[in-house]
Amino acid sequence: MFSLFFGPIKAIQGTFEVGYIKFISYICFSRESMSGSLVTFKKAIMSNINYYTQEGLDKLKSEIRHLKTVERPSISEQIAEARDKGDLSENAEYDAAKEAQGLLEAKISKLEQILSNARILDDSNLDVSKVLILSNVTIKNLTNNMELTYRLVAENEADLKEKKISVDSPIGRGLLGKSVGDVADIQVPNGIMKFEILGITR
Repeated sequence: MFSLFFGPIKAIQGTFEVGYIKFISYICFSRESMSGSLVTFKKAIMSNINYYTQEGLDKLKSEIRHLKTVERPSISEQIAEARDKGDLSENAEYDAAKEAQGLLEAKISKLEQILSNARILDDSNLDVSKVLILSNVTIKNLTNNMELTYRLVAENEADLKEKKISVDSPIGRGLLGKSVGDVADIQVPNGIMKFEILGITR
């Protein structure tokens, strides 16, 4: 379940600006309260809280495990082999391996920090009448009638090859809150593109 302190919830995501800090706002509707009582909380980007689906969280853990169990021993072996070749002051292979080790350890540290602040988003309770984070949205480009389906995800899970787009992207922001039949005006570098919402699923 997607629950921080408020129990199972439904979330509508929007973005707004306050000063120099950009916030993501999840307006949460309690399942237990059908009267529509609201619980609102705001996550500042600088708070470092990272929202993931279970799939995304599993991928993150898998990547960290691979870096630690495969990449780290491999680089240590390269360093040992380079050291055995003699004078380290003129050993380019050793320098390169040590640099690679430093970059790897920095990456592992960064990913572990992300993991420590991870929270899971569960799409099982989301309203499908509007486009929300974790919605699968089928849209039609009204310029060329091309139909596309995307899944809206948190920024850290966005992958265009898998048709997962960030809710913070221009398309994501333009689609949030829209219903089937609505037309979203998306600001792009070349102007404004219009997309009709054809379908919303989880």
